[in-house]
Amino acid sequence: MKVNKKGALAVGALITASMLALAGCAGGGGGTTSSAPAMSGELTVWVDQNRADALKDIVKTFQDETGVKVTLVVKDNAKIAADFTAQVPTGKGPDITIAAHDALGQFVQDGLVAPIEIGDKAGDFLDVAISAFTNDGKVYGLPYAIENIALMRNTDLVAEAPETFDDMIAAGTAAGTTYPFVVGLDPANADPYHLYGFQTSFGNSVFAQNEDGSYDGSQLTIGDDAGLAYASWLGAQGAAGTVNLNLTQDLSKEAFNSGETPFIITGPWNVADAEAKGINIAIDPIPTAGGETARPFVGVQGFYLSAKSENTLAANEFLVNYMAREEVQTALYEAGDRPPALKAAYDKAQSDPITKGFGDVGASGAPQPSIPEMGAVWDAWGVAEAAIIKGADPAATWTKMTEDIQAKIDG
Repeated sequence: MKVNKKGALAVGALITASMLALAGCAGGGGGTTSSAPAMSGELTVWVDQNRADALKDIVKTFQDETGVKVTLVVKDNAKIAADFTAQVPTGKGPDITIAAHDALGQFVQDGLVAPIEIGDKAGDFLDVAISAFTNDGKVYGLPYAIENIALMRNTDLVAEAPETFDDMIAAGTAAGTTYPFVVGLDPANADPYHLYGFQTSFGNSVFAQNEDGSYDGSQLTIGDDAGLAYASWLGAQGAAGTVNLNLTQDLSKEAFNSGETPFIITGPWNVADAEAKGINIAIDPIPTAGGETARPFVGVQGFYLSAKSENTLAANEFLVNYMAREEVQTALYEAGDRPPALKAAYDKAQSDPITKGFGDVGASGAPQPSIPEMGAVWDAWGVAEAAIIKGADPAATWTKMTEDIQAKIDG
């Protein structure tokens, strides 16, 4: 998703208004503890079934300690963001919803979400997780999980992780398999998401990043010298056949699971099938092609505060002081099998080598841009990559792609 607008109300004003509203409420919702501010009323939280099961205990604790009733509404994860976008403006949406960070820009642009007051607790989370939920210097969500791709290796075919792309190709060739390595691509649009780690290893990014990790949509950097160097490398791989447009996601997965290659660029969603085939796997960093660290895109899951919530004080308390607890983040990790965003829970999850492998790559990865300008990038980017792999002039194609993207951004 894409994003950005200042339509969301400032959280300070929201919380002040909430306090006044709460002060005027007749009746209450039970007792409070000395650690929680006086609150009442109700909260509605949208979650999918896995997250609902993981949150039952903390919801009960929150209700017992604050007197605020929390209703978990189970929704189809694939439809939550769209339903939130449709219902919040009508006043029918939840106080809090689960959604990926790439929805942030559109949510802010449409005035659907408000910042949370996370304060010093931001330091308790992985930097990439907080950066992903930051827009214009404000944090708009409480992150709980990160997700990214990495290099999956068949350890029976190759014993050691490669450091560079050339090392990987050499090891894969020596293994005597059909393919030295695979990455799933679309014949017409390649796959900028799966190739981005190689691109960043040349020092290239799509947009410039601000100090807080958010992206500056006014600074398109994809066409700089580092981007041209990546384009040249991509053309060479296409000519050599090491990056193959005929291997789709499904075919690449099949090749790895059948032992036709020791390496695949993929995400945690393909771990279970590989293990079911009896493959001994390891998760390694994406090997550098350009000399710098390969930084794939990172997606972050979290909880948003609705800009239309009438109980923002309680909602912020629930998010920052309850959802940010180690045991809660661990429960969410166990439900979703993605590395936790909270450092303490993340460290504990490192006991699982697969989680550690993906988590280590994600911790140094790049949050996928959620700014509105990103909507002008994807199509042109993928088409240009596919053309270069097929043999088009890398420099000319990449330069034209950049000009087309900039023109689309400028309107």
